[in-house]
Amino acid sequence: MPNQKILYVTTEMFPYQEDSNMAAMVNKMSLKMHQEGNDVRVFMPRFGQISERKFQLHEVIRLSGMNIIINDLDQPLIIKVASLPGERLQVYFIDNDEYFKRKQFYADDEGNYFPDNDERAIFFARGVIETIKKLNWVPDVIHLNGWMASFIPVYLKTFYKNDSYFKDSKLVLSVYNEEDAALSPSVEQKLNFDNITSLKAFKKPSFQQFVIESMDMVDVVVKGDEFLQDELDAAFNKTKTAKSEYLDAESIAKLY
Repeated sequence: MPNQKILYVTTEMFPYQEDSNMAAMVNKMSLKMHQEGNDVRVFMPRFGQISERKFQLHEVIRLSGMNIIINDLDQPLIIKVASLPGERLQVYFIDNDEYFKRKQFYADDEGNYFPDNDERAIFFARGVIETIKKLNWVPDVIHLNGWMASFIPVYLKTFYKNDSYFKDSKLVLSVYNEEDAALSPSVEQKLNFDNITSLKAFKKPSFQQFVIESMDMVDVVVKGDEFLQDELDAAFNKTKTAKSEYLDAESIAKLY
């Protein structure tokens, strides 16, 4: 159905990341929906590996300048934008020197996971939500991809639950076989600061546990990979949320 406003939130997208199924799927889905006449926007983190010069990113001054408060600490939000190479499809990048300037995704060169990965996910999720509101653009569909994006339904169903801005937006979650890592136990305290309590993921917080948590907070869950890892597959089968087996990019529109 054309003329929909569709927001893709992702941690990976081709060509900014080149060799993952998620990156390829988000690229294909967003391009297909864009070419079919929908108003499509993509939001992702501006990881330090993404070359601003190569991809012609530039800061959107009117959207930057907000501060996101995490655990009583103000962090400035910087918004950058680029057009997908060769297409008139806008990709927005959530940026902040403290969280996204480093050249690695989630772990340092020795393989040690960053202790602030939880804060980076919170900042990303809040940054997307606040920027969409500032754009005054209400998406009909929000399609979530990647573990950081799974913090968005957590916030929409709790911290923003009395905010009517997204009340008619349909939430779709694609679940992928991503790398998994523990998150700091202090993620509970940081989310408690925003009055988010009683999450099952607090028992053993990790990338994967927040994806599993968010399965029960969206309208549709879809397999982003044809076969999911055991724990993800078990959670997929258990959730009472409407669900779909793996769909290729050509078929994904039926979820909307």
